[in-house]
Amino acid sequence: MEKMSGPHEKHGPIRGSRGEHYKFMLLLLLCPPTLDIAKPQSLLSLQKPANMAPKTVLITGCSDDGIGYGLAVTFQKQGYHVFATSRNLGKMTKLNGLSNVTLLQLDVTEPSQIEAAVTAVQAQTGGTLDVLINNAGRNHFMPYLDEDVEQVKALYDINVWGPLRVTKAFVPLLIKAQGSIAFITSISGYLNVPFMGTYAGSKRALELMADTLRLELVPFHVKVLCIPTGAVRTQGQTYFEDFKLPEDSLYKPIEETIAARAQGQDGTERMPLMDYSSQVAAQIEQGATGRFWCGANSDRTKASISGDSNDMMDDIFVKITQLDTL
Repeated sequence: MEKMSGPHEKHGPIRGSRGEHYKFMLLLLLCPPTLDIAKPQSLLSLQKPANMAPKTVLITGCSDDGIGYGLAVTFQKQGYHVFATSRNLGKMTKLNGLSNVTLLQLDVTEPSQIEAAVTAVQAQTGGTLDVLINNAGRNHFMPYLDEDVEQVKALYDINVWGPLRVTKAFVPLLIKAQGSIAFITSISGYLNVPFMGTYAGSKRALELMADTLRLELVPFHVKVLCIPTGAVRTQGQTYFEDFKLPEDSLYKPIEETIAARAQGQDGTERMPLMDYSSQVAAQIEQGATGRFWCGANSDRTKASISGDSNDMMDDIFVKITQLDTL
């Protein structure tokens, strides 16, 4: 067996596999500090420079006490720089003045305002965006037979084409950051609830669009998440304080019932806004994709669509909307 030099033999030869190991260890000890030695990714991720810029998120539809507002507050508390947007800056009074929150006017149907928002984000981030949350939208209640088709087109322009416009505009920044896009959808898109068909159709269309984008953006390392949302305690129902049916509506005898449902006075259990916001933000932060069901009744809706028959749900909706009284 070949004799190895002892550690006291400073000038003796170092041979064999153990010798090579000692030589490597000496090189590590003697190498200059500037030598680039690869580290495990887990260690690199923990060693962030103290001056690293915060992650960024842009959220549409951030009027006070709505879902966008709740998400903005949640991400701000988590250290993100939040770009909070609304059609009317005056409706974001509770976010005004918060640190690391930039308020931007953004109507998702106006290309010039979308372009201005992109420019503002680029100027502040150097051309990246970590998270885009498409939340802006409009609720809507009306029997299909009483719909004004032009108003239906306007609703789809806000709820479907608006998020598409915003996503197309910001996707170069998201690709650069390998970020995430979230779409706030609705469980109503899975339920044929009377008088909500137009709204539900717009939200289901948005979800199908998002599902397709999820696949189309895989090659560019951008994650896409849909959040089918159940009942959440927000101010969204203030849209319908003056709800009225046309005088010749077939549903005039149950107008009060329809109006009460439109205004959120239907006795539905609602998840507290900040509980919803924290759960959704956690999923986005983890890089989740696909669907995350959240809000009151979302679990029940998810379970109900797994069956082969809608007869039970149909019976329930007919009764609670008083269609059986006509």
